[in-house]
Amino acid sequence: MALSANLFLRQNQSLVMTPQLMQSIQLLQMTHFELTQFIAQEVEKNPLLEFPSNDGEAGSERGEAEDGEYSHQPEDAASDDGYDNRTEALSSDWYDNGGSASTSRLSDELDANYTNVYPDDGGPQRLDAPELVSQWKSMPGSGEVADYDLDDFVAGQVSLRDHLAQQIPFVLPDMADRLIAQNFVDQLDDCGYLQTDIVETGERLGTSLAQTERVLAALQTLDPPGVFARSLAECLAIQLKQKDRYDPAMQALVENLELLARRDFATLKRLCGVDEEDLLDMLGEIRQLNPKPGSGFETGVSEAIMPDVVVRPSSDTGWLVELNPDTLPRVLVNQSYFSRVTRNGEDHAFLSECLQSANWLTRSLDQRAKTIMKVASEIVRQQDAFLLHGVDHLRPLNLKTVAEAIKMHESTVSRVTSNKYMLTPRGLFELKYFFTVSISAVEGGDSHSAEAVRHKIRALIMQESPDAVLSDDDIVDMLKKGGVDLARRTVAKYREAMNIASSVQRRREKRALAKVAGF
Repeated sequence: MALSANLFLRQNQSLVMTPQLMQSIQLLQMTHFELTQFIAQEVEKNPLLEFPSNDGEAGSERGEAEDGEYSHQPEDAASDDGYDNRTEALSSDWYDNGGSASTSRLSDELDANYTNVYPDDGGPQRLDAPELVSQWKSMPGSGEVADYDLDDFVAGQVSLRDHLAQQIPFVLPDMADRLIAQNFVDQLDDCGYLQTDIVETGERLGTSLAQTERVLAALQTLDPPGVFARSLAECLAIQLKQKDRYDPAMQALVENLELLARRDFATLKRLCGVDEEDLLDMLGEIRQLNPKPGSGFETGVSEAIMPDVVVRPSSDTGWLVELNPDTLPRVLVNQSYFSRVTRNGEDHAFLSECLQSANWLTRSLDQRAKTIMKVASEIVRQQDAFLLHGVDHLRPLNLKTVAEAIKMHESTVSRVTSNKYMLTPRGLFELKYFFTVSISAVEGGDSHSAEAVRHKIRALIMQESPDAVLSDDDIVDMLKKGGVDLARRTVAKYREAMNIASSVQRRREKRALAKVAGF
């Protein structure tokens, strides 16, 4: 068969992931903080993008007009509006060159004496109000107002390392010991625990093990109590030693914290050699200790979660769903700058590309807001009973149900609900909170949400008495009476996920707490 080259005309459709489409997809799953950073980077590299002022677009145009970029103020504008005349009149009334005459007038009209009360200064002085006003940056008509930040006057927060550095010279006078101590301070974590091996530290610094242990023992006497510990048991032991309560019985209790975690009080009484009353007193002292001595010196700023969607009751017994204006990105496209520059034929290709990118970004942000609004509105419609009556009425919901209702793909709904929050009358929830697994009901009734079932399990355990602690089988039977068909292993899985101990451990703890309350 002979080989030959032929031309064919073929028409087909395909989906191409353009950079703009990838950008739109990435914008959907960005948090408010990530979106703000992304827009700031785009504004920095795109000359046609700009942030609006606090007053919105009009304020931005005013700022541009004042800078002379878009409009110019006539030279005689100041004299036309009478501003200079008013200033001159005020100056002549209050701050004329007569000095003593104006001071006398102020004294008569305001019933005050502005003469110098200190004769050593050389007689009467004129109140120089314009100078004081200029010092406070509030001259009328200047548009200048002092911007003071109260945080500038707040004392700085002392960190854990600074707090320890102030105490080290009092316990370690030798300079070599201070160098070892500084190395230990650098190895502390945020909780105040020492995250290093003293043998390796001594070898690295070229010191003996005895000197390293002596420095560490001195550091463990510093404030806060328990700092420089290498384990939880050592942290509690240091605090008990400073309280002079580290006797052999307490030492045995601290060395067997795993038994305390399992609520094995019978074994603890045997190891500590105490009766039940003494053991309860020892447990009370353990509870008063601080397992994280360095946590009080955290310098990190906790960021408050800002909701993306706000839900509030409406007047027609429904729900009003709206986007939070504080989280909506605000960016403008400077069309006038593009027209003026391209009119001169300068950098036309570059600015055209910037204009296309800016328009695409604004459309993507608008589409992102609309998509979030659609998903949030459908979630509110599906979970109306939860908003009215609480978590017991949370319906089972999946991404496919919402995607079919708003005619979008499940992946789009998944991206929208990631790291997005909704403020409701029931509290602040992540959008993914409303998507829970469906649990079948008894005798073919309505299915239940997994989160609602976990809430019921938690409520049943909280209401149990020390003499009637519910086992997992008892919880299964009580749930079936309430119309929930759940296996015992599923109850155990939900209980462990909520950090709830088993029935044996709960019985020991509740009886111990009941005896403490009785004493």
